[in-house]
This record gives sequence, C-alpha cells and structure tokens, in this order.
Amino acid sequence: MKKYIFLFLIILFNFTLSQQPTYLTPPENLVIDGIPSIPLTIVEQVGRYTEFRSAVFQSWHPERKEMLILTRFAETPQVHLIKFPGGARTQLTFLNERIGGAIFNPQNSDYFVFSKDIGGGEWFQNYRFDLNTGTITLLTDGKSKNTLGPFSKDGKYMTYTSTRRNGKDTDLYIVEPQNPATDKLILEVEGGGWEPLDFSNDGKYLLVKNGISINESYLYLVNLNTGEKELITEKKDEKVAYMSAQFSKDDKGIFLTTDLNSEFLRLAYYDFKTKAYKFFTSDINWDVEDFDLSPDGKSIIFTTNEDGISIVRLLNVETGKVKKFDNIPIGVISGLKWHNNGKDIGFSMSSARSATDVYSLDVKTGKLERWTESETGGLNVKNFSQPELIKWKSFDGRTITGFLYMPPEKYTGKKPVIINIHGGPESQFRPTFLGRNNYYLNELGIAIIFPNIRGSSGYGKTFLKLDNGYLREDSYKDIDALLEWIKTQPQLDSDRIMITGGSYGGHMTLAVATYYPEKIRCAVDIVGISNLVTFLENTESYRRDLRRVEYGDERDPEMRKFLEKIAPLNNAHKITKPMFIVQGKNDPRVPASEAEQMVEVLKKNNIPVWYLLAKDEGHGFVKKKNADFQFYSTVMFIKEYLLK
Repeated sequence: MKKYIFLFLIILFNFTLSQQPTYLTPPENLVIDGIPSIPLTIVEQVGRYTEFRSAVFQSWHPERKEMLILTRFAETPQVHLIKFPGGARTQLTFLNERIGGAIFNPQNSDYFVFSKDIGGGEWFQNYRFDLNTGTITLLTDGKSKNTLGPFSKDGKYMTYTSTRRNGKDTDLYIVEPQNPATDKLILEVEGGGWEPLDFSNDGKYLLVKNGISINESYLYLVNLNTGEKELITEKKDEKVAYMSAQFSKDDKGIFLTTDLNSEFLRLAYYDFKTKAYKFFTSDINWDVEDFDLSPDGKSIIFTTNEDGISIVRLLNVETGKVKKFDNIPIGVISGLKWHNNGKDIGFSMSSARSATDVYSLDVKTGKLERWTESETGGLNVKNFSQPELIKWKSFDGRTITGFLYMPPEKYTGKKPVIINIHGGPESQFRPTFLGRNNYYLNELGIAIIFPNIRGSSGYGKTFLKLDNGYLREDSYKDIDALLEWIKTQPQLDSDRIMITGGSYGGHMTLAVATYYPEKIRCAVDIVGISNLVTFLENTESYRRDLRRVEYGDERDPEMRKFLEKIAPLNNAHKITKPMFIVQGKNDPRVPASEAEQMVEVLKKNNIPVWYLLAKDEGHGFVKKKNADFQFYSTVMFIKEYLLK
C-alpha cells in the first residue's frame, strides 16, 4: 500500500510541475503583435536589472532642512519627504499615475503643490497636498494640459499655464492655492511655448518666456494688475535664445542665460533702465545650463555642460568672481535650488555608476551630502562600464562625437554593437546612469554607442541648426559615417549592429533602416516618427508650431514634397531587417498612428516585425510592469536577431 501511495505522490508532483506556467502572462493593458511568448527564464535572468530606482530633487522645506523628492516604490514615481541626508523616504502621494513635479510654498510649510499625469497623455493637473490632513485638492480644470509654475515671493500666489481655453495656446493663470476659487486668467496668448519664470519681489510683475524654437525665444514683463505685457528682449535678424531668467533682488533687472552674440548660453544680467547686458561667463566656452539666485540676491549657483559633464560654480554678483567646486563627483546635475537658509543647494546627480540621486552642497563649507542612495537590484555598480568619448568625421568633414560603453573584459573577440540615438533632436546624450542597458553590456557582451549627431544641443547654436528643414538627411549621414567608423575598430563587429532610439531617435532608427539596411542587423523603434508630415499634422496642437521650426512646415508645398520624399514610411520597401516597434496609445507628441502605419507597411512587405502597444502609456513607458515587459521583449529580440 505504501508503495502505491509513494508512486501516486510522485505522479501528482510531476503533474503539478507540468501545470506550472513556463511563460510570462502579459499585463492586460498591452497589445502584443508578433512578439513570442516570454519564457519565465528570461524574467529570471534579467530580473535584477529591472529593480533600479532613482530619486529626483523637487523642493526644499521653507523652514527646515528637509526636502521633497520623486522616487518610485511601486508602479510610478510619487512624492516623498526626506528629513535629513540618508533618512527614510516617507511616501506622501499614492496615486496610480506618475507625478510630474512638486513644490513647497516658499513661506508656508502646511502644504505643497504637485502635478499629476493622466494615462501618459501629459494632461497634467495641479493639486494642493495638505500635510496636516493628507487632503488632496484639485487646482486646475481636470481636462487640459497644465504646467507647474513658480510661487510669488510672499507665497500667496502660484502661476501656471493651461490649454483650457482652446486646447492649443498655453495661456497664463494665477491662483491662491489655499483658495482654488481665486483661479484667474492673467494673459491670453497665441502659441504653445509660453512659460512663467519668476515673480518680481514686489509682487507686481511676472517674468514670462515665449519659446518659438530652441534657437529663438523672447522674455516679457507682465503687469499683474493690468494684464499688459512688455517685450524686454529685442527682436533681431539673427535668432536669439533666452532660457532661464530670474529677477534681481531689487527688481531693477534680471539674471538670465542667453546665446546673444555667442555660440553658447552665457550667464548675464540685464538692466531694465539702461537696457545693457553684463556677461559673467564669456571665458567659458560651454553652455550655462542651470542657475539659481541666492535668497539675499548676492550669489548665483550655476552649472555648465562641458562635453556632457556638469561643472558647478558659484558667482559673486557684486565682484563677478567665480568659485568652482572641485569636490563634486563627475556626473550630470539638474534642479539646482537654494534653501531659504542661504547656504544649502539641493540638486539631483547621475553618473555611469550611480543612478540619479539627491544631494546638497553647503556653499559656505563646500560640504557635499548625499540624501538618497537608490537601490540597484543588488548589483555592484562599481563594476559598470565607464564611457569613452569617441569622435569620427562625417561626410562634410565635420567632427561628430559620442560615448562608447564597452562590455567587461571577460568578453573576448569583436563585440556586437547597439547604436542608441537620443531624442529631441535638440537634446544631447550625456554620460548618466544607463539603468537596464547595463544588462546588454554585462550579461550579453554588447558594446553600446550613444552618438550626438548634428542637431544635438551642447555644442553651440550653429551645430544645433545643422539638421533643420532641408538639412534633415545630413543627420542620417552622420550615422552612416559612424557605421563606417565601426568598421575601422578592431574590437567592434560591424556585421552585428542594431539601431535603436526613442522619439526623434525612433525616427532616426527608421531612417537608418531605410537608408542603410545593408549595414545593420536589426532595429528597435520606440515612439518614433515614421513620416514627418503625418506627425506634424497629428501631434498635439500646442506643440505643432514649435516642431515646424525644427522639421519644416508641412503646409508649404515644396517642404511637404521633401518631407514625403525622405519619410521612412514612404521608403519602407527598402527595409530588409527585422524591426521591433514600441508605442504608447496616449502619446500626445508622437501619435500612435505613426507606429501603426509603419507596422502595417512592414507586414505587407513580409519583414519580421514585433509590435508592442500600451493602452495606458504615452511618450514612453513609465509604469514598471509595462517597462518590464518591454525590456523582456527587447532582450528576446536582441538574442534572436542581433546575437544569433
């Protein structure tokens, strides 16, 4: 009898094992087309690389040395409070959608204001969070796209932009967050590039920027009593960019960054009375990318972007003397903000071996303190690859640069290559933490190149405009030159190259797949533009004019003809290599139709195509379960089409 019971138990055990799932069950919100089932072995292999976290500085407490940060412990980034460096991250918001930003009232610690997305569509709404009760109060209309603007110096008012009037123009509003009924339209505008920058110290004026393109913008003073606006930066034949700006302490002028009479953004002071500029950083041939004026108005903390690395300096406004902080590790810094105590600076920093984390700098002592140390899935990041700056000549003799990450030395022989092209295109790859990309380096032995082709920011305004309009194909040729450069590198395998990128980088991916199919093995397009004409016609109206400056106006017959001619969609018959396309259904920037029309054509041409659509995402996947599935699928695609 015991023998039969034993045999029965063995059979039952084996039957139970056979019933265990061997493949991952995808989230219900994903539409999957052509992607094979994901074996659970893949999930196990890559698991630790999906557990990286990051933390982003948001706002100082107005009285105490405490701060608000954004970090993710569940599906999406939420607001947390930290009371001291290395302290516990106390979660304050528990919402299904991502938080876009959070700021304390500068004079009232009872509440902060935050913005929240809806379904990835970037229809951000503003809310007040009362710390004493935990109550959340909606401050906007619940439907339109809204930004999170600055508070007045006395903390009574907050300003923001909203598209609520017609869905297109970013009008300016003002509200007392403690009394939402005070919400008031203060400036009706035309265009989607308007942005409130700062209140005057006397509370009478608002400093406003209107961005026409990355190369052209204007600053205005808005009288908050009359609603009248006054242009304070003159219009010139040559386009000028004005970026960040703040009122001086006496309201007699503004501090700002501009590329006026310069290739690079310089830190300057503009005097309202004399209309004269005083430049502080003419000896630094790099962009000043971020700055903040101290509470007493006597000092400015600022960063420069020097070959992708952030350098931190302190300017004495009266003497013009600049102090450089050499004790800050090599990395990329963002979000500089003075505490009201006049000595502590809060910011976020990332590097190749450190996820984005939150730091503070005491400008009096130079002491650097790390507030967060985000989890890295148990992996030792000290072993992660460090980037190498590489250069190559393009078709016109111009030098193009990028960053090369090599896999560990245990991988011998020629390395397969992933070329990852940044979005924008007015953006720049900088040597920050690679996150999940480290799996390709460490576990698959793949080298990764991040190019900064023409049109990238950080290299001067001339370089920035080299791909505009009819020059679009020149940026494609920069990647062709990179493909040829790879052939000259003995450690890289030019026969195994994958192209990938997101947004404009997705467009570049599709373009390279049509122009140079014989030079690549496969491609992964993430929320990419397949036709600049249909993109311009269907992107959200508040973005359309801004994008036309970069790509060309599709309403012009000659430009339309050119854009149709170079469109990857219209050249898809040239694609011969497998393609993986990833898209968010609610994307306001690159509509899902851009992906769908490309998938349809590739299927007709019998090209292997995988398609992944998330119904609850927008311009890229931000919910963890969706991002995880995208990662598992990409690993499978790479193993199948790049490495085999």
